[in-house]
Amino acid sequence: MKKKKIILESTVSIVFNLINILKKNKKKFQIKLLSTNTNFKKVLKQAKDFNVKNIVITNNVSFLKAKKTHKHSDIKLYNSFNAIDKIFKKKELFYSMISIVGIDGLYPCLKTIKYSKNIAIVNKESLICGWNLIKKELDKHDTRFIPIDSEHFSLFKLIDTTKKDIVDKIYITASGGPFLNYSKKQIKKVTINDALKHPNWSMGKKISIDSATMMNKVFEVIEAKNIFNLSYKDIKILIHQDSYIHAIIKLNGGIIKILCHEPDMKIPIYNSLFENDNLHLNSDNLNLKKINDLKLKFISTRDFPLIKLLKYLPDINSLYETVLVTINDYFVSKYLQKKINFSQLIKFIQVQSMSKVFLKFKKKKAKKVEDIYKIKDYVELKLNSLGI
Repeated sequence: MKKKKIILESTVSIVFNLINILKKNKKKFQIKLLSTNTNFKKVLKQAKDFNVKNIVITNNVSFLKAKKTHKHSDIKLYNSFNAIDKIFKKKELFYSMISIVGIDGLYPCLKTIKYSKNIAIVNKESLICGWNLIKKELDKHDTRFIPIDSEHFSLFKLIDTTKKDIVDKIYITASGGPFLNYSKKQIKKVTINDALKHPNWSMGKKISIDSATMMNKVFEVIEAKNIFNLSYKDIKILIHQDSYIHAIIKLNGGIIKILCHEPDMKIPIYNSLFENDNLHLNSDNLNLKKINDLKLKFISTRDFPLIKLLKYLPDINSLYETVLVTINDYFVSKYLQKKINFSQLIKFIQVQSMSKVFLKFKKKKAKKVEDIYKIKDYVELKLNSLGI
C-alpha cells in the first residue's frame, strides 16, 4: 500500500528536489495534494505526472484561469486551504511538506498538522513567528515535526537520540555569503547581482539577500531556539565557507558531535522521507580536503552587524519576532526594487528593529494566528509611512 503525502507550494525551488526524489520512488508514495500561488501551469503538469487529484491555487486570478482551461479535467481545484478539511481525514497523511514562502504559510501549516503523522516545515516565518501555535497543535495531534533546513535537520539528527538536558551548546554554520571579508568601502559598491551570487547554494532572490546580510542566520538561531527549546546563550554561529559542516553539538560530558554533508538540499529531504527504509542515496564520499581545511571561526558582528539583533530578542516566543520578519521582508523588497542600496538595507533593518514603537511587542505573545497577521499589517503600515 502506498504511503500518502501532501506537498504545499510545490513550485518553490526546494520542492523541485522533493519532486525529483519522488519520480524515482513512485511506488512508495501517493501525492494527495499539490498547491501553488500563481504558477498553476507548473503544478498542473506535476499533477498529471503523479496522478494528483487535488490542487489548491491561492491566487484568485490564477485559480480562475486554471478552472477555465481545465474545466473538463478530473482534477479538483480549490482556491483556499480551507479545502484541506474536505479532502483529508485525521492522520491520513504519512508526510506533509510545508514550503510556502512568507508568513502566509503559517495558516496552512496549522491546518495540515492534524491530518499528518509527520510534518516537514521549510517555511522559516512560520517557525519564527508562530512556533508556540505550531507546537500546541503538534502536541495536541501527536504529530512528529521534522525540520528541513540543512542546519536544523543536522541538529535534529544529532539531538534525536540524545537527551536535550545534556546538551551544553549548539553551533550552526554560515558560509559568510558573497561578501565575506569585504571592507565597508567594498560593501558600498556591491550590486544586487553581487548579492544574489551565493557561493554554495542556489536559492531564490529573497533568501539570497538574507544570506548576504546574514539575516537568515539570525532567523535560523531563532528557529533553533524554538525547535530545540534552548536559550539564545546556548546557540553559537560559526563561519564555515564550504558549507560542508552544518551543525555541531557539545554535550555536558565533553563529547562533541559534528554532522557534515555536501551543500545539497536533497540530502535532508531524502533522509526525512526514508529515515527508516535503509535506501541508498547516490552521494559523494567523505571529502577529506574540506575536512582538513575547515577554518572555522566565530561570526563577527563587525562584519555582519545584523547579528547584534540576537542580543535584543526575548527568550519567550513573542510578537516581536513577527515585527523582525516583517521589517526585513519590507526592506529586502525595497532593495530588490533598487530603492535603497545594500548599506542602507542593513541600516534600515537595524534602526527600525530598535524603534520603540516596535520594541513593545517583545512582551506580547500571539494567542491565535490572526494576532500574527494583524501585527504584520501594523508594521507594514508604519514602514510605509516612512516614504522610502
